[in-house]
Amino acid sequence: MRRYGSLEIGRGEGFGGSDDAEFWEHGLMSSQVPRSFELAFADLYRLAYRVAFRILGDRPEAEDIAQEALARATLRWDKLHDRPEGWVTRVASNLALDRYRRRRRRPPVQTGPLGIVDDRTVERSDLVNALRRLPRRQREVVVLRYLADLSEGDVARALGCSVGSVKTHASRGLSALRGQLGDPGMAGGDDVRAS
Repeated sequence: MRRYGSLEIGRGEGFGGSDDAEFWEHGLMSSQVPRSFELAFADLYRLAYRVAFRILGDRPEAEDIAQEALARATLRWDKLHDRPEGWVTRVASNLALDRYRRRRRRPPVQTGPLGIVDDRTVERSDLVNALRRLPRRQREVVVLRYLADLSEGDVARALGCSVGSVKTHASRGLSALRGQLGDPGMAGGDDVRAS
């Protein structure tokens, strides 16, 4: 089992198991995937997983989304290799938002005792709805800055804009989220914490 930050992935789970190591060592992927993608994979996977998990709250679904985002990145790597973080995060967040919306349409499946509810379900639902209402650039900045935990400089590099632009979009995005979520406790400054 390998550990990538708070993410543990073991054999048979798609990345990091001995089967995958053999797959890479034998060069079955090396002719199709540029070496720089192989080097960036673990960090990009963690980033996509973190964003998807914070939106969905479901580890297997977050893993699926991270894998899908990285699969799409391999197809576009020649265009992404300079700044892949923003693109991968945007794809992961869009996939997670879409999956969340589809999940809400299905009738709930009762798996545990009656009356037990995930206390974050309502918060996630409100956050997803509020994020979907933001303009694209504000949503990208908020997701990269607060869900992916990137610095302002990293967000600026990922999106190809200035730090000032990141600050402006973050401020406007957070203000819009505060208004939509109606949380007066968030009224003062940049003290947003992603859980």
